[in-house]
Amino acid sequence: MRNKILKPEPHEYYENEQGYRVFKENYHLRRGYCCKSGCKHCPYGYDKKTDSFKK
Repeated sequence: MRNKILKPEPHEYYENEQGYRVFKENYHLRRGYCCKSGCKHCPYGYDKKTDSFKK
């Protein structure tokens, strides 16, 4: 299921000043797993600096 492309709904992201899409927490939860990219709104508590999950 990880390889399935999940199209984000308009309410699940916003565009930052540089024009990139920033996914909100509800998109990540609907996707169902952490991508370990250090996303700003990661609901899984992943810390890219330590490569670990916070509790």
